[in-house]
Amino acid sequence: MWSLTMATYDYDLFVIGGGSGGVRAGRLAGAMGKRVGLAEEYRMGGTCVIRGCVPKKLYVYASQFGESFEDAAGYGWSVGTSTFDWRTLVDAKEKEITRLEGLYRKGLEGSKVEIFASRAELVDAHTIELKSTGQRVTAERILIATGGRVNRNTSMPGHEYCISSDEAFDLAELPKSIVIAGGGYIAVEFANIFHGLGVETTLVYRGKEILSRFDHDLRVLLSEAMTAKGIRIVTETVFNAVRKEGDRLAVELSNGETLIVDQAMLAIGRLPNSEGVGLDKAGVALSKGDHGAVIVDEYSRTSQPHIYAVGDVTDRVQLTPVAIHEAMCFLETVYKDNPTRPDHDLIPTVVFSQPEIGTVGMSEDEAIKSYPEIEVYRAHFRPMKNTLSGRADKMLMKLVVDGKSRKVLGAHILGPDAGEMAQLIGIALKAGASKDDFDRTMAVHPSAAEEFVTMYNPTYRVVNGERI
Repeated sequence: MWSLTMATYDYDLFVIGGGSGGVRAGRLAGAMGKRVGLAEEYRMGGTCVIRGCVPKKLYVYASQFGESFEDAAGYGWSVGTSTFDWRTLVDAKEKEITRLEGLYRKGLEGSKVEIFASRAELVDAHTIELKSTGQRVTAERILIATGGRVNRNTSMPGHEYCISSDEAFDLAELPKSIVIAGGGYIAVEFANIFHGLGVETTLVYRGKEILSRFDHDLRVLLSEAMTAKGIRIVTETVFNAVRKEGDRLAVELSNGETLIVDQAMLAIGRLPNSEGVGLDKAGVALSKGDHGAVIVDEYSRTSQPHIYAVGDVTDRVQLTPVAIHEAMCFLETVYKDNPTRPDHDLIPTVVFSQPEIGTVGMSEDEAIKSYPEIEVYRAHFRPMKNTLSGRADKMLMKLVVDGKSRKVLGAHILGPDAGEMAQLIGIALKAGASKDDFDRTMAVHPSAAEEFVTMYNPTYRVVNGERI
């Protein structure tokens, strides 16, 4: 099914892109004895390792210490005057991602993958040109794993004065004030990071509520918590223009307001990184419109049967573990004679906000549209850690259940360690657990997670769209 006409090529597989998906596919294909080449024009590790998940999580940790110092007093600790040095954090981050990049490279080299530090462009369906040297190589199969790029909103006047998540980790100095455009997880996470580091922070979002794709309760409660901490959230508003005003920026909003800040950040989504790869020359079809995602079938195969694509460049689910999963399915399909479709159902997701969000499965609104009767189990409480510290932050634990089959459709958490809980509860939902399975599971006490197995009676039901 997957065989190609016999021909002589320089490589069995050539991977364009050294991110999580590309590296995984290249490394394991090389370990199988395949002749593999991989081109990466920047740094090995892609968005996640270099300018995404990893540095973001490190900065989240850094931004939480201010509250931790405050909370310690309630537990008897006397914490002296604390100060924060931005440069120390940036340098420590750089050291860590350099270490991780080295591990990615070492893994590829250990599998005898030939690495090219170059931009790669397809010349035809089997030929790749390495732009740094002009060298051309051929490959039996090609994997496009070029990831995504930030949306810089180039049609907005003054967009060139704005930073994106790419630059936010390496600013020369920490700004005193920042305004961030966006309401998705990147915008929300950076709003919390900068605020936690002492920056006056404003979040501007075009929608009515931040995190529009998440459960309504999570959106509302997180917005309230962020506002209570001092983050200003302006909704149903966008950036109209940005201009320089001395050493600062004037950000004109669509609501008529002008904000004077040190930094303006665009976090309005990411686009498939399909430009300049020569996909048109190779006959690889892209989606219509501005996004230009690589169109793939259920096995990640493009319109060219020997060219595949995984990760953000396909614009299916923009998450690092998804790219890795798609790469593993590619290997099963192409090199193990085991056609395997990527499974994009029930993906646990985390927003590293403060408080944190973890979620898996359907939101309440999604379930209402798909099921005639649902049950909602909801616990909203102050976690034990906040009792002695006096912190007002509360937790939310929520289950959405099919009222007829009793199958758990979704689980949603707001509070400390929400991501860790979402990962584990995702296993239960993937296994098709019912509410009865949850009910007969013994609780771990005292813990926040025990709420998931002690909510015996529904908070309310929704039948044919009406709450009862």
